[in-house]
Amino acid sequence: MAASSLIVTLALGTLCAVVVFSWISKQRTEQRQADPEAPKSTLAADTPDTRPDGRGAP
Repeated sequence: MAASSLIVTLALGTLCAVVVFSWISKQRTEQRQADPEAPKSTLAADTPDTRPDGRGAP
C-alpha cells in the first residue's frame, strides 16, 4: 500500500509541476509578444543576420 501511494503522489506532483511550468512559460511568452520593445528572435524572417560570417544559423 505504501508503494502505490508513493507512486501516485509522485505522478501527481510531476503532473502539477509540468502544468505550473507550462503556465508560467505561456505567460512570459505572451508578455514578450505584447512588448513592442522586445528584440526579435534571430530566427525571424525579417530580422537581420547577426553572425559575423554572414552564414546564418548553423
